[in-house]
Amino acid sequence: MRTTAKRLAMTGIAASLLLAAAPANAQQFIMKLSQPTINDVTYEYFKRMKAGIEQRAAGKIKVEIYPANQLGQLPAVVEGVALGTIEVAASANGFWISLEPRFAVLDAPGLFDSVSHGFKILNDPAIRARIATWGADKGIEVLAPSLYSPLMLLSHKAVRTVADLAGQKIRTQGGAPIQVEPLKKVGVIPVSLPLGEALPAMQNKTIDGMVGAAAPYIAFKYYDIAKPMTYLPATLFAAPVVVNRQWLKSLGPDLEKIVREESLKAEDVFGDWNINDIRSKEEAWKKHGGEVITMSGDESKRYVDTVSPVAASILSANLKIKDDYEALLAAARKYR
Repeated sequence: MRTTAKRLAMTGIAASLLLAAAPANAQQFIMKLSQPTINDVTYEYFKRMKAGIEQRAAGKIKVEIYPANQLGQLPAVVEGVALGTIEVAASANGFWISLEPRFAVLDAPGLFDSVSHGFKILNDPAIRARIATWGADKGIEVLAPSLYSPLMLLSHKAVRTVADLAGQKIRTQGGAPIQVEPLKKVGVIPVSLPLGEALPAMQNKTIDGMVGAAAPYIAFKYYDIAKPMTYLPATLFAAPVVVNRQWLKSLGPDLEKIVREESLKAEDVFGDWNINDIRSKEEAWKKHGGEVITMSGDESKRYVDTVSPVAASILSANLKIKDDYEALLAAARKYR
């Protein structure tokens, strides 16, 4: 009996030692991907990234996609990525600015001429290397500095001229100065709200309009609330995809490499696929009785000439952000 017990004890000790000696990357890592929208370019990006990572990681990483604010409203999600309770999230750029002011550069009116122009700028190697340093001291890193869409103003009252903006209470995609001060210059009364809170505010008309993109307007059936949707000239909606740095490093070099490579490969979706999807969403908006408005050339110039100096002043107040802004301006000229 003593011999049997001794053998069993030795077997248990040996098994424990084997488990303790198992490599860290043998465990399965969970990678939660959060976004406030669904059935759009970010959702497509996440699906492609998930497929690539899971295929190459061979069961070592399980990727879970949570669209439509399933993990909470944007302020809580952004905080979750910084704390590491959420591994990856896409958010309107304004909400990342609360963690890292350098993100503000992506919201500068007059910087990007179009989605395709912006895609070229953000894929310039020097620009990518610069953006990779944003938020490093806050525990985050940009996986994809994505330009989601032209910035669209959905409003109860049609906006066709700069003067039409005066006095309108408009939801912004964040409360940072770069989101609110340029709009104030054209007479807007800005209201910062997460996307999930904008729908009821539009329904009960506590706000007159909101800035966003065609895709979520279609996904959440905003055409039942308001019909006019106006392009804000030379202004794009940035929605960076951001990862918790500590979690990324915890994967070990091999799995980290897979995540980086597959996330970069999936970025192709922000090119032609996204441009075609934006067009299809605008057509869907029209089919539901909505109107897509483009300001005249003179009005567009008036808007850009009014808001760009405000943005430049804001971004030049911090030397590091000013350096980022000037680098992107130079890249913008390079790819025009």
